[in-house]
Amino acid sequence: MALLNLQNISLSFGKWPLFDGIDMQIHGGEKISLLGRNGMGKSTLMKLIHGTIEPDSGSVIREQNSKTALLLQDVPDDITGTVYDVMLEGVAHPDHLHHHMDAHQEKKSRRLIEKTLSMLGLDGDLRFENLSVGMKRRVLLGRALAGEPDILLLDEPTNHLDIDSIRWLEEFLVKHEGTVFFVTHDRVFLQKIANRIVELDRGKLFDWKCDYRTFLERKDAWLESEETQNQLFDKKLAQEEEWIRKGIKARRTRNEGRVRALKKMREERALRREAQGTVRMEIGKGADSGKMIIEAEDVAFSYGENRIIERFSTRILRGDRIGIIGANGCGKSTLIKLLLGELAPLSGTMKTGTRIEVAYFDQLRDRLDEERTVRENVTDGGDIISLNGRNRHVIGYLQDFLFTPDMADLKVKVLSGGERNRLMLAKLFTRPANLLVMDEPTNDLDVETIELLEELLLDFGGTLLLVSHDRAFLNNVVTSTLAFEGDAVVRECAGGYDDWLNRKTAAAPRAEKPAVERRERKPVEKTKLTFREKEELKGIPEAIELKERRMAEIYALMADPAFYQKSGQKVVELKAEIEALELRVEELYRRWDELSVFEGAE
Repeated sequence: MALLNLQNISLSFGKWPLFDGIDMQIHGGEKISLLGRNGMGKSTLMKLIHGTIEPDSGSVIREQNSKTALLLQDVPDDITGTVYDVMLEGVAHPDHLHHHMDAHQEKKSRRLIEKTLSMLGLDGDLRFENLSVGMKRRVLLGRALAGEPDILLLDEPTNHLDIDSIRWLEEFLVKHEGTVFFVTHDRVFLQKIANRIVELDRGKLFDWKCDYRTFLERKDAWLESEETQNQLFDKKLAQEEEWIRKGIKARRTRNEGRVRALKKMREERALRREAQGTVRMEIGKGADSGKMIIEAEDVAFSYGENRIIERFSTRILRGDRIGIIGANGCGKSTLIKLLLGELAPLSGTMKTGTRIEVAYFDQLRDRLDEERTVRENVTDGGDIISLNGRNRHVIGYLQDFLFTPDMADLKVKVLSGGERNRLMLAKLFTRPANLLVMDEPTNDLDVETIELLEELLLDFGGTLLLVSHDRAFLNNVVTSTLAFEGDAVVRECAGGYDDWLNRKTAAAPRAEKPAVERRERKPVEKTKLTFREKEELKGIPEAIELKERRMAEIYALMADPAFYQKSGQKVVELKAEIEALELRVEELYRRWDELSVFEGAE
């Protein structure tokens, strides 16, 4: 029996339902990632599974005595006490259990907490309120695990974690034997953990029993098929509308069925929910800066006895895209302030180039006014935005960032994390800049928006300083990396995160094997085909034809959208077969060219 079974679940908060008759089963040991654009209802679905909200209709069927634990994406600000006490809450007050424990329960709880503290590397005596955000999230994960849930629900578990903590969490979840149902924007994390993808899209839930890379391939094919089907439907509807406008013939008795069919098509078209719009971003371009942006030589900085940076040197030129990585609290924000001249080094020299215009995206969104509206935060109350020499109305500009006209007058304090991030980007990009400083810009954004932001930054002609824990984002965007490696050491490495990691973890050079002298053979010039080669040449056209015919059969199968939902393993097999066939056909054509040169030779 499934741990949890959702049957025909519907839930609405506005014009369109968040869930429109969705079904899903969750089984033991699965690692399921929930995908969907911001606003599609991912967090709501997590809460529904956890039991904190109820659906408008449908059934949530749970295995008897099964438990869930939910780790929310934001750290509550009202938790106090020792780490041990916080984790005890996960055991003493889990869902559906008594609030008071007898001696046996207390002994079992202490054993569970001690095991979890050891597993997560936590000190139970530390005060929760004094911990970093990353450590607080680790404690809250421990609180969730201490209750021994059958389903562990994680909503953006990598938020506010540094890369080392994310890698630790990856390894932990890979080994975790329980069921994990999680939402994340971290593509590396997603690929490593998930063995099943479920996606919320326009009120429906789509189930893909595969890893993330395979999902992307299947989803592209599915979307292409959906677009083709919609185009054919719209063409047919237009033809029927033209037919009925011709007049009286359409109203004869023998055509009543066709009129009813047209009415049904109209209703179906009215109910169709189009795919959510795509964010369209454009950066306000400043005047060209000088070639040299920032130069540091033997820079050192500390807060009292706490050394942050020692003997740091770098030279940043116009067009460089610099990634900055390191553990939480190591000094990444301090380094940015030094580079921008907001802090003076204790020793060493800092030089800043000419004609630099800075736009700063800060991780904590401090530059958004919670009590002002979306519109007011972007324009300071005006209606017109000037961007790269063009004037635009603020409503149209906000729509580029997926804010509908009725959202323009909402106060910032009611926005979700993803909406705040998009608003911060909208505000940032109105300012002409040739130096962008971005501190964790991918938090709370959906994967599609992150990929669009990547493209935008790659096309940006200015200079970029980027603090991020998103390894894929760093790999795709930056040209070099500044890494805090402990003991106040900051090292520079060409390339992104993987390039830095490969350099850092490279094994010591292996001892070279003694060279073996080889005698070169003089190549024998070929003048004609052997009997076997002649036979091979004759058979190549037929072999190519057979393989191309099989490829056509597979493409025909894969053109059916239903195929992707019902035949997960078969899709993987046929995809591999297509790739193998394509390679083989290329080899056959290449071999044909090689042998044809000697065809007819004596």
